[in-house]
Amino acid sequence: MVLIVHGFPSAVAALRFEWAWQHPHSSRRLADVAPRLRSEAAFAFHLRVLAHMLRVPPWTRLPLTLRWLRADFRCELCPPPPPHVPLSFGPLAPRSSASKCHASTFADTEPQLDQDAKACCSLCAGALQDEEGPLCCPHPGCPLRAHMICLAEEFLQEEPGQLLPLEGQCPGCKNSLLWGDLICLCRMGTEEEEEEDLESEEEHWTDMLET
Repeated sequence: MVLIVHGFPSAVAALRFEWAWQHPHSSRRLADVAPRLRSEAAFAFHLRVLAHMLRVPPWTRLPLTLRWLRADFRCELCPPPPPHVPLSFGPLAPRSSASKCHASTFADTEPQLDQDAKACCSLCAGALQDEEGPLCCPHPGCPLRAHMICLAEEFLQEEPGQLLPLEGQCPGCKNSLLWGDLICLCRMGTEEEEEEDLESEEEHWTDMLET
């Protein structure tokens, strides 16, 4: 294996992408992809299919990452990936390590606000429920905390016909933000809380059994 694509919102989305990549001429999304030429290597053909997949809906708006596990096999895709799809190199970090890294970064950059400010959306001033997982700007000192829907609508003002944002300007600090990065940070924070709750529950039952 020399190349993977990751960052899908669900396992179903990843499986659909994988099926289309393996069966490009059975997918109506890839009707414009020319059949494999006799002189074309299988590897080159799969890269050509991938290049087209990253440029057509619904995949073109997903916060995906193109990761080369073997840099010596790297080839330039034609057409190139969308600007919001980054290139990465090397193996994926273990899930637990990645979660801790993202969570620590998030904790270091989260502004110290009073409880009242933390409880309100920066855009609609409505209450933020813990289970909603508010989106927070990762830039140091930025106070932005918003409902996912509120920030999505803010980012989509220039693309009213779309449902999923790609990127936008933070209403708080005016820095450019990738939607995929915000969702990733939000998920990492939620996973950390779930792990802490699970550890607390396990410690509670261990104490109960020991007594």
